[in-house]
Amino acid sequence: QVQLVESGGGLVQAGGSLRLSCAASGRTFSSYARGWFRQAPGKEREFVAAISWSGGSMYYADSVKGRFTISRDNAKNTVYLQMNSLKPEDTAVYYCAPTFGGRLERPYDYWGQGTQVTVSS
Repeated sequence: QVQLVESGGGLVQAGGSLRLSCAASGRTFSSYARGWFRQAPGKEREFVAAISWSGGSMYYADSVKGRFTISRDNAKNTVYLQMNSLKPEDTAVYYCAPTFGGRLERPYDYWGQGTQVTVSS
C-alpha cells in the first residue's frame, strides 16, 4: 500500500508560478521513477513530466518544456513540479504516479487525489 498526496495547486494569473508537491508514504515504489500528469475538463489525461529514481534523468512534454521543472527530494520522499510562465491552457487537475517506459511517461495505476491548477487569462 502506497499513498500519494498532491498539493500546491491554486488560482494564478497567466505568467505566474506555482510549485506542486507529491508526497509518498510507505516503501512501495520507493526507488521508482515518478511523473506528473494532468487532465482538463473534457480532455484526455496527458503526460507532463517525469524524473528517474536517482533524479538524474528528467523528461517533459513539449508543451511545458522550458517552463516547468521536475525535481525530487528522496529524503522527504517527495517529488516537485515547479511551474513558471503559466498559461491558461495549463489549467487542469494535476496528478502524480510512479512511471516507467523509455521516457518514463507510462504510469502505474497508483494515483493521489490530484490538485487543481487554474490559470486565468
